[in-house]
Amino acid sequence: RMTDPKLWTELVSYGIGVALSPIHLVLLLLLLLGEAPRRRGGLFVVGWWLTSALVVLGLLTLGHGLLLDMSHGSKHRTGLDLIAGGALVALGGRELIRSWLNQDGPPGWSRSVDRFAALPLPLLLLISSATEIISPDDLLLFAKTAGVILAQGLSLQGEIASSLMFSLSASVLLLLPLVAVLLERERVLPMLQQGKTTLLNRGELVVGSVSLGLGGYLSWQGIAGLALR
Repeated sequence: RMTDPKLWTELVSYGIGVALSPIHLVLLLLLLLGEAPRRRGGLFVVGWWLTSALVVLGLLTLGHGLLLDMSHGSKHRTGLDLIAGGALVALGGRELIRSWLNQDGPPGWSRSVDRFAALPLPLLLLISSATEIISPDDLLLFAKTAGVILAQGLSLQGEIASSLMFSLSASVLLLLPLVAVLLERERVLPMLQQGKTTLLNRGELVVGSVSLGLGGYLSWQGIAGLALR
């Protein structure tokens, strides 16, 4: 079942959904533009990656303990699909509305990002992990990822490998600028600055569009599951 292309497609899709966090991406870019960029940026990305993997593994352990049936059409999976789909559609609509309303300037959260980036690194990592876990849209994607893995009936090693694959997908947008800085920081500094500006001006539009797409897919999955029951 580890070779099922649908499994990997869903893991990567949900991971990208988690990765599209404008606040965390801007925070990383600020770290890479500041002092000790390789150390601070590297630890930030490692913290994000570990948090994603551990949350999914924790949900898998919980799912096994509750003996949840996550096969397509089961009440647990159908309910999760419908809840996650509806929530992501609502989130996507909200972000698109915010993007339209904030056309004259950066979003309100941008005023706090500089202060977060100036925090001591251990505190910043703790806050980053906490916000990743408690974010409603991220939590729904974590739960959906765990459900997809549970439905495959994988071995323990397979579940760990799948969780790490998801976590890698959830970290890929953070890894790209970090790798660029590790290879040649001075050359990519203008691109990092431009990336930060673009995220501040267009981040809500991107998140809204992706959330609508994922939400529509999950809603369709949930409706299809209802038809099977």
